[in-house]
Amino acid sequence: MSSSFDDHNPPKPELLADCVHCGFCLPTCPTYQLWGEEMDSPRGRIHLMNLATEGQVPIDESFASHFDACLGCMACVSSCPSGVQYDQLIEAVRPQIERAVPRTVADRLFRALIFAIFPYPARLRVVALGAWLYQRSGIRSLLHRTGMMSMLPARMQALEALMPRVILRNIASRQREINRPVGAARRRVALISGCVQQVFFAQVNQATVRVLIAEGCEVVVPKQGCCGALSVHAGREEEGLDRARKMIESFEDLDVDDIVVNVAGCGSTLKEYGHLLADDTEYAGRAAEFSAKIRDITEVLASLEPQAPRHPIAARIAYHDACHLAHGQQIRRQPRDVLRTIPQLEVLEVPESELCCGSAGIYNMVQPEAGEELGNRKVANILSVQPDAVTTGNPGCLLQIARYLDGVPLFHPIELIDASIRGLNPLTSSEPRTQTPRAQKPMCDSQCDCGN
Repeated sequence: MSSSFDDHNPPKPELLADCVHCGFCLPTCPTYQLWGEEMDSPRGRIHLMNLATEGQVPIDESFASHFDACLGCMACVSSCPSGVQYDQLIEAVRPQIERAVPRTVADRLFRALIFAIFPYPARLRVVALGAWLYQRSGIRSLLHRTGMMSMLPARMQALEALMPRVILRNIASRQREINRPVGAARRRVALISGCVQQVFFAQVNQATVRVLIAEGCEVVVPKQGCCGALSVHAGREEEGLDRARKMIESFEDLDVDDIVVNVAGCGSTLKEYGHLLADDTEYAGRAAEFSAKIRDITEVLASLEPQAPRHPIAARIAYHDACHLAHGQQIRRQPRDVLRTIPQLEVLEVPESELCCGSAGIYNMVQPEAGEELGNRKVANILSVQPDAVTTGNPGCLLQIARYLDGVPLFHPIELIDASIRGLNPLTSSEPRTQTPRAQKPMCDSQCDCGN
């Protein structure tokens, strides 16, 4: 019987054969932990891939539902003793599903909305301005007080609840193209500015540049578009690869030692360009060369002997492992080491650190119920260590955790390093921080102190 997959990059049989169905992946799989269903575990999904390869099951809505439920967190990759490359398998299956399984009109429209806005910073700035007005005008508070918000579809409720606190100066913020340190440069690096990052978390990019300059790095920020990470993770293959090619073109003429990224999800995909474009004869070599220069900001800082003095921050900080940093890039030690250069800062480990928070790119918007369960579970684990604040290296995680975590500030690690170098206490500073209120507590009412 012929395969149910089409001929364009189906899951490779040799990769499927690596799985011995031992079950070591089960304790770390978020959806298996939620539901206990074998077909919603990594080994169950690999079994489905095998059946489809042999033509024993069709690529239909039932098949697609188990892969749509997968967060793509890659915790199974870290826990697998057989070295199963589940990341490559899921990346092969999702485009197959997008080509073979018709989605409902509502699903198509919602996904189209996401991908018509999030990868485009200019459009995001318009949306951000509307969000600022929505937050400041009292409309948000009214909709929640009257219960009208609960009448919207679950996906729209999730989208609204994840809306960050909008800072007007962030909307108009632009990073200088060339940023030189005082004195001789130790390294010359380029910065990936991100899409959501440069609009809603401009303060993180600003902190990144300040820290790199303080550590003797010249920082170049070229004009650039979306890296394609969201598209790749969602199975929108051609769209993602086209953005990857344009990103390579934006950076390949720069004479830099490293290309720095401060978004875990983007970094994971950027490091995979060589694999993603391996069949493209024009870009394969260029993609591999590009990916070889990609470094998470904590990788760069961990490789440099600190030269900028750190001032104490006396606080207990819970560190959350972003999945695409810990599992996708296998970066765990560097963020902790960099944070521990701050005097008096205590870095706390969170129970069940390997379990995803439920953000996973667009997952918490397209799978809101599962995203909510995982968000609440993550926050319960965070609160169990009684932190003064939380830090993680991915904006999606920051928004997801902040939705369910009330009264505890959140920061990107680079914001804490920046504050320490500048002699600020980030827990009391009036400067913008990476924070969003819970949906149940509308912002910008008569008690608002957001500073806008």
